[in-house]
Amino acid sequence: MARTKNTQQKNGNGANVGFEAQLWQAADKLRGVMDAAEYKHVVLGLIFLKYVSDAFAERHAELDAATHNPKDRDYYTTDEKQREATLEDRDEYLSANVFWVPPEARWFTLQRRAREPLIGRLLDAAMEAVERDNPKLKGVLPKIYGREQISKATLGGLIDIFANVGLGDKESRSKDVLGRVYEYFLGQFASAEGKKGGQFWTAKCVVQLLVAMLEPFKGRVFDPCNGSGGMFVQSEKFVQAHGGRIGDISVFGQERNQTTYRLCVMNLAIRGIEGSIAWNNEGSFLNDAHKDLKADFVMANPPFNDSDWGGDRLKDDKRWKYGVPPEGNANFAWVQHFIHHLTPTGMAGFVLANGSMASNQSNEGVIRKNIIEADLVDCMIALPGQLFYSTQIPVCLWFIARDKKGGKLRDRRGETLFIDARKLGMMVDRTHLELTPDDIEKVVRTYHAWRGSLSSPRPRAGEGKGEGAYKDVLGFCKGAKLEEIRGHGHILTPGRYVGAEPQPEDAEPLAAKMKRLTAELETQFTESARLEKEIRKNLKGLGHDR
Repeated sequence: MARTKNTQQKNGNGANVGFEAQLWQAADKLRGVMDAAEYKHVVLGLIFLKYVSDAFAERHAELDAATHNPKDRDYYTTDEKQREATLEDRDEYLSANVFWVPPEARWFTLQRRAREPLIGRLLDAAMEAVERDNPKLKGVLPKIYGREQISKATLGGLIDIFANVGLGDKESRSKDVLGRVYEYFLGQFASAEGKKGGQFWTAKCVVQLLVAMLEPFKGRVFDPCNGSGGMFVQSEKFVQAHGGRIGDISVFGQERNQTTYRLCVMNLAIRGIEGSIAWNNEGSFLNDAHKDLKADFVMANPPFNDSDWGGDRLKDDKRWKYGVPPEGNANFAWVQHFIHHLTPTGMAGFVLANGSMASNQSNEGVIRKNIIEADLVDCMIALPGQLFYSTQIPVCLWFIARDKKGGKLRDRRGETLFIDARKLGMMVDRTHLELTPDDIEKVVRTYHAWRGSLSSPRPRAGEGKGEGAYKDVLGFCKGAKLEEIRGHGHILTPGRYVGAEPQPEDAEPLAAKMKRLTAELETQFTESARLEKEIRKNLKGLGHDR
């Protein structure tokens, strides 16, 4: 059973909430009757503009100080015109990896006019100006602020809210203030939008688990249904956290929904992540924008059970090496698309509906069997329900390895690791659950112990005695041979393999237990009768007796 989160954060009636939550509470109060799907672009666009403006202002201050410092020979000048030219030299900003922000789009300019009736038009003009002078942002930023249905008071209020938060200066970047705000707001909008929110948001804890399992330290990372870019962001964070170099990974993505594509480009731009992100109306199946790409890592959360994916036009596609996917469900089209894009030693980790592990309908069982017999399934993880805003159904994680012979790792050819994580997680509100850092560590350590890539002085679940030794844990994990999987009809549900968790023995003899329970029941009957008599007495006093 999932635990309930014990946190110091309080709701709108309390204090001690994180600054991200405080910002959200303030911004959400201004939403009024505006639909969350539209308000999302209003708010996130302003966050982006504040970020680029803060970074620009800091670089502007650096250049201004340098032009006044005689020791800085590259910039110092007593000529005011030359000084002004330096401060407004676009290349001085681009060379420092700072977006050029034209005068009309700078935050202090907009803040001075925040309460004017024309603020919506001014914001639209600012977005257009930033796009004009930064080609990589062309067609990405929202230009919706001048619409009549968007309250000018709301816009002014939002500008005031964000004015007091540093987002793009070096100190804020070092603390990842912007990333925290952006991710928090994305999550809140996903919750507000319900099912539609799943188009751009994957639960952060699930992304963290996928990344920690695959460890994308170096190479090409691909997500052909990349949403708002969470897989890329967490990959970069993982590399940074483990002392790697950001330049050692390159990201490739594709997104069919243009609105979500824009969110992704902004999400990557504010973090300084360079990526090849493509958009087209047809999507990855009908118009694969990276058809020649072979990736070292594929990470994805594709649409579950998608029936409108164009399968009727792709019967003879070369990607269907393990069987033609059914027209009414894209699950195994996605699986084969991922496999197709892997290098000979590549690995994939992705989210799918639980039905993918056991369904035998419309050729799905045959495809799954062929993938298993090709020895591609490395690990299967059953997750708890309520992790996603878009669906309450439980989901699973698939991990595909093109090469299991291991190299420096343990040879796991002909084997698959099964992990049942359904009892992990902690409720964060009445309807949603998250995996805790300890939950993620437990699963990740188990997998890497099994693969032989873990060296730890402290054995945990899934580890035996000795450094990094793996052992099966009843009810949680088991490494199964191909023969055993065949015996289960090529079904990949972890519960079939890990068994039931042992229950504590009941030391109380049956006769004594029945005597105790009977006595407790008699006591409850007596108390029930007393309460009934008391209630009838009170009703009679009120004139409602029968």
